[in-house]
Amino acid sequence: MRTRTLGRTGPAVSALGLGLMGMSDLYGPADETESVATVHAALDAGVTLLDTGDFYGMGHNELLLRDALRGRARERAVISVKFGALRGPDGSWLGYDSRPEAIKTFLAYSLRRLGTDHVDVYRPARLDPAVPIEDQIGALAELVRAGYVRHIGLSEVGAETLRRAAAVHPISDLQIEYSLLSRGIEAEILPVARELGIGVTAYGVLSRGLLSGHWSPSRELTANDFRGHSPRFQGEHLDRNLELTDALGKLAAAKGVTTAQLAIAWVAAQGEDVVPLVGARTRVRLAESLGAEAVELTEADLAEIDAAVPAGAASGGRYAEAQLGHLDSER
Repeated sequence: MRTRTLGRTGPAVSALGLGLMGMSDLYGPADETESVATVHAALDAGVTLLDTGDFYGMGHNELLLRDALRGRARERAVISVKFGALRGPDGSWLGYDSRPEAIKTFLAYSLRRLGTDHVDVYRPARLDPAVPIEDQIGALAELVRAGYVRHIGLSEVGAETLRRAAAVHPISDLQIEYSLLSRGIEAEILPVARELGIGVTAYGVLSRGLLSGHWSPSRELTANDFRGHSPRFQGEHLDRNLELTDALGKLAAAKGVTTAQLAIAWVAAQGEDVVPLVGARTRVRLAESLGAEAVELTEADLAEIDAAVPAGAASGGRYAEAQLGHLDSER
């Protein structure tokens, strides 16, 4: 697999990364044996960027990743970890904590669960409004100097926060939702990231399944599936979004690829500084997603895709209103 670099100062990683969240949380039940096998298949295919969070399954995702990496060369994996989300025993969301002492505590537990002496990219999951970003980055910089963290990343922050953070310490990349249905970063955030030499790791490239070509309007969701509360998966919003997916699917069929592959390839085509994260939970879905790496899009292809799924065409917000309030990137 080809490689890309996370910004001017970050590590070289595979052109596609693997997001592990769905193997532990928020998308309904997952099979742990298949999850580990999927991580192994990704590594064998040349995927090096593995993205997790300490709150995915309240530590389960990190433990799963440790199991998957057992017996594998640690230096071949670039482990990206998000921290700071507070959750109750019932899985409820309780806010965010990025106090310097909390950051160091979160990392100590992550290192133990992951079975490693360092994290390659460490990032707050969301901006903690109670702690100046300068203090958060300052604490992370201390962990870099101590050797526990290799690079500092951010997640779902706006352009002003990017500038303030980069003034304290180099930022490797911004992790943020970016897909044909979520293009809000193009107006201001992406240009500022490029100005500052900050890469983008794009999650939600299939819009949580909407752009996969596999979603059915009759699909029943479990109580803990995030999509059961997402506006884009409800009623008329879902109908409209699936119409967009159908239009994309026709272009994909004409090109001899799947809808998912075309959607992922579109994100990858937005620049060498953009690394799509695919959230495959099975080897079958992983194989399909990784096929996107071989899809070459011409300017004519990109124009056709843009006409089929124009910017701003998505119906419904990417999060419920209450959750949008936690996104610095939406302010």
